[in-house]
Amino acid sequence: MELLLWRHAEAADTAPDMLRELTTKGLQQAEIMGKWLRPRLPKGSLILVSPATRTQQTAEALKLDFITRRDIGPGADAKAILKAAGWPDADGTVVIVGHQPSLGEAASMALTGKAQYLSVKKGSVWWISSRISEGVTQANLRAVIPPNLIKVPK
Repeated sequence: MELLLWRHAEAADTAPDMLRELTTKGLQQAEIMGKWLRPRLPKGSLILVSPATRTQQTAEALKLDFITRRDIGPGADAKAILKAAGWPDADGTVVIVGHQPSLGEAASMALTGKAQYLSVKKGSVWWISSRISEGVTQANLRAVIPPNLIKVPK
């Protein structure tokens, strides 16, 4: 299984939490990450997105179909995030577009079995894979990448 945890890009603080929109910088962050991710995601990848406006706008930058899930919205716990993804046993690739601290705690739980705080910067992706080796499920951190480290051709 491939699990990508994508934190929403930078959002304005001028509206109620669920209605916060991406800033100009946030729209750029989402576009950069969307362009980077799109060719790397296999066909049939499952993309699950929080219902918050800022996560919806972030996911739209992928230009792929996605499913909105309330159970991964603001305040979701790490177990809910991983359950929605089917971690670690689902087949294929699952992208979760969500929030802090939920995504950091889900990354920690996927990697160590314990939900501890890890910082997932705005617009960043944590890419974690699982595999079975000698009868044991192993988690592998494949990448942690913020949008400011990506160079996308114009």
